[in-house]
Amino acid sequence: QVQLVESGGGLVQAGGSLRLSCAASGGTFSNYALGWFRQAPGKEREFVAAIDGLGANTYCGDSVTGRFTISRDNAKNTVYLQMNSLKPGDTAVYFCAAERRGPLTAATTAGPYEYWGQGTQVTVSS
Repeated sequence: QVQLVESGGGLVQAGGSLRLSCAASGGTFSNYALGWFRQAPGKEREFVAAIDGLGANTYCGDSVTGRFTISRDNAKNTVYLQMNSLKPGDTAVYFCAAERRGPLTAATTAGPYEYWGQGTQVTVSS
């Protein structure tokens, strides 16, 4: 059983930056692909970014490509989401998710992810 705890959310002005962290426990961290998803009120959960178990391959959603970067530190059992040039449309609850899978791929849809954090609120003001 993997536990995920997100942190780093908050209120930021448009154009600003935030870095989210997700600390994992309960499993061999490098065996898991990690993903970030977000959900705004009244909207479906949206894929943001994912990274494979070794950190060799990353994937980003179309709406955040060029602004958000996902990374991981397997020594610290932590995955990060660096968010730059934030827009009001980025306002959402951001969730970290983990999926046990082979080392060089990561899913870009929510279905395969087995473990989820409780989420952290990101609010971008205009």
